[in-house]
Amino acid sequence: MAETIYQLEGQAEIPSPNLVYYLDLISKNADQAMTIAGSPDRLWPHVKSHKMESMVKFLQDKGINRFKTATIAETEMVLACRPKAVLMSYPLVGQNIPRFIELAKRATTTQLWATGDHYGQLKQLSDLALAKGLTINLLVDVNMGMNRTGVPMDQAGSFYRRCLDLTGLRLDGLHCYDGHRNDRDYATRLERVTETDQQIKKIQEELESENIACSTIVAGGTPSFPCHAQVSDFYLSPGTLFLYDYNYKKSFPDLDFTPAACLVTRVISHTAPDLFTLDLGSKAIATDLQGVRGVILNLEDKAVPLFQSEEHWVFQIKEEHRHLLPEVGSIHYVIPTHICSTTALYPEVLLAQGGKLVGSWQVTARNRYLSV
Repeated sequence: MAETIYQLEGQAEIPSPNLVYYLDLISKNADQAMTIAGSPDRLWPHVKSHKMESMVKFLQDKGINRFKTATIAETEMVLACRPKAVLMSYPLVGQNIPRFIELAKRATTTQLWATGDHYGQLKQLSDLALAKGLTINLLVDVNMGMNRTGVPMDQAGSFYRRCLDLTGLRLDGLHCYDGHRNDRDYATRLERVTETDQQIKKIQEELESENIACSTIVAGGTPSFPCHAQVSDFYLSPGTLFLYDYNYKKSFPDLDFTPAACLVTRVISHTAPDLFTLDLGSKAIATDLQGVRGVILNLEDKAVPLFQSEEHWVFQIKEEHRHLLPEVGSIHYVIPTHICSTTALYPEVLLAQGGKLVGSWQVTARNRYLSV
């Protein structure tokens, strides 16, 4: 990846470390996603990667008007944008049940959806909804093989039928996230997605043959959504693709998206003739994925990360590239391996367009609590 598309005018004035979103690249990625989907109306993207009200509005201006969330704060944030639909794709338990009910009372212009995979918790949601005079839209969460949440696929139909007696809920579909479907080879990914989509379609058709409503299927993540787009008529729910990151860039050569977020960092020390330290510690870049945490543009194959602490990241320049040892104070750009967790480390991100800084966006739902 070339540094030239990320380098900014006036970079000397940018405090480091800092996170920059590139609006031109985000727009390009969004356009590509809509081309794959065939229509912005088919996209139901997750907001977890950015957690920003401003980003939701940016995508709404593109014609995307359905969004998926994982927290109450994200859900409240998106509802403030008055989209067509919001799906909270996370099990509701404990105090998140009354919190969600409070948001449902506010959702007068947006169709708000919940997901669930446990009858007891869904009964609590149904009972509280009835007590408040509400009916909650629900998608049954299906375990597509990731084994994180969801009803096992071979039990999804029977579970769906059982939940029909929960009169505080309006069941009308399935949530089918396959985050484990990350095969590098597109043909393999497509084959496996085709198989599971056929199983989901069979469940849907069996329910509808019994006059049970099941019209809404929301499926896929960033690696699998082009496959779902090709072989199904389901809604598509990628998340990271608008921002993209190094992990996806190196893992999925078939996906034509560009990392649209970059970290600005500076060299702060030379502790040996072949060592340099960046001001990009674990409090400034995500560390949740194994392996490399980001790549320094123009040095990705020339410097090796040694260790990282809270405010420091130490690299060794390779012997054959000693002449490229970056000077103390020099500015560098790093593409993070995981943009979702990186964004959550910042209260706001800087915005760039046409090679210049043009403003900033607040990371609205970075905190777990807004008002509910």
